Amino acid sequence: MTGISEILVLILLIAGILILPRMFKPAPKQVQRKKYKPLSKSKRTGVVISILILIIAVIGLKPWNGNLILFICIGIIPIVLAWAVVWIMAAQNQ
Repeated sequence: MTGISEILVLILLIAGILILPRMFKPAPKQVQRKKYKPLSKSKRTGVVISILILIIAVIGLKPWNGNLILFICIGIIPIVLAWAVVWIMAAQNQ
């Protein structure tokens, strides 16, 4: 008799775990996605200018020949500072 009751308990567990939740599905929740705005012309221009400054600095200074500190000062720091200012100003406009 123990074998039959164990089988019945297993069937009950399987039904409780697999079948019953499918029978009583909750209604799907409406998930609102945050729509991202495309980049404005000024920000796209800023990205292109940033890339051009880096390319010109790499070509002109050749940091792999020992001008790494000068490259960082002329090529990277101004771009980082400019984008930091843009980021700060964007927060003030919100």
